[in-house]
Amino acid sequence: MKYPKIDQSLFILNRKNYTKQLKNNSLALFQSSDEFPRSGDQNFLFKQNPDLFYLSGIDQEQTILLLYPDCPNPLYREVLFLRQTNDYIKVWEGYKYTKEQAKAASGIEAIYWLEDFDNILHSIVHYADHIYLNTNENDRYAHTVPYRDIRFIDQMRSKYPLHHYERSAPIMRGLRAIKSDIEVDLTKKACAITRDAFIKVLKFTKPGVKEYEIEAEIIHEFIRQGGTGHAYTPIIASGHNANILHYNDNNQECKDGDVILFDFGAEYANYNADMSRSIPVNGRFTARQKDVYNAVLHVMKEATKLLTPNTVWNTYHEQVGELMTEQLIKLGLLSTEEVKKQSAAYPAYKKYFMHGTSHHLGIDVHDFAGRYTPFAEGNILTVEPGIYIPEEGLGIRLENNILITANGPIDLMADIPLEAEEIEDIMNS
Repeated sequence: MKYPKIDQSLFILNRKNYTKQLKNNSLALFQSSDEFPRSGDQNFLFKQNPDLFYLSGIDQEQTILLLYPDCPNPLYREVLFLRQTNDYIKVWEGYKYTKEQAKAASGIEAIYWLEDFDNILHSIVHYADHIYLNTNENDRYAHTVPYRDIRFIDQMRSKYPLHHYERSAPIMRGLRAIKSDIEVDLTKKACAITRDAFIKVLKFTKPGVKEYEIEAEIIHEFIRQGGTGHAYTPIIASGHNANILHYNDNNQECKDGDVILFDFGAEYANYNADMSRSIPVNGRFTARQKDVYNAVLHVMKEATKLLTPNTVWNTYHEQVGELMTEQLIKLGLLSTEEVKKQSAAYPAYKKYFMHGTSHHLGIDVHDFAGRYTPFAEGNILTVEPGIYIPEEGLGIRLENNILITANGPIDLMADIPLEAEEIEDIMNS
């Protein structure tokens, strides 16, 4: 792993908070992510199941976590099962956890090899009344592939059909949304790496450069600083491409007079940054571009002020919609008549700002949290308003990552250039 060892106290506390919410005499199981084939003899880069990582700190394939706080055998109240390394794996794949290293990373005393899992589970499962199993219940995910958790559920129900089965996801949804100090610090590190990559890009960009050349500068800085890589597929969208919300071809030339919309972030120790910026290819915004830019910036700053504990998700987005409507009228993109005639289901501003303003951020870029749960102290959310004008070949989006606290929102990206004049100054320095 590229990142230093995370303090095991994070994972010990996470397990304690999780098991406190289990029913009496319950056993819980968490599986690592699948290894997905990339070609005939290669897998895609492994990405750990976020719930397993959250509870154990183990960043390795073929891992199982067993939690049974009421187990009559105290040896098996917390058990971690790992893939056992051998001489062949050492030569071809390199580093794998030893039992001692896994104990140091997770704070779990009972470490076994994966081959012992079936026997140990079978020796204790009949003493449990409830079995908690995990699935991906992120409401942005549509289940189409029978991934490891789904296959494991079928296996468990076949072997042990008379137990009471429960869902871990509702518990994890509540826990993962509230970030601890260690998690905030890891997110800050991801944001700092993202900042340095952006400043590098500001000094690199000029007319004639290709979008993929800019992408190369970004990933160079991410890897140089110990990041795993991109938190998500980066968007380097120049000119008209900025009006494609999930554009990631990144293969066009950046032309004099155009604006580039960036949406990228570093991943560090499985925690993510998520930043959007818009910059002029030639280092100077036109008057119109700057007017649109400052309109988006105004909405961003005002929306950030609304991120306080107990704010309700839908109310927040309605308020941001009103802020955006005011700016679109000032820009001449909407008329007051259009706004008066708008429908509640599809407000007029949606023509130019069609996506949501915020999402939770953490181990997942769109982190697991309750859509209908009021914002709370410890949440980290993005704020990312945008205005997209296809007829002008212009798209502006600005995005920072905000920590909600009892004393007001804290911008974790406050040191990343944001004001139009600051961006111009750096590009022309």
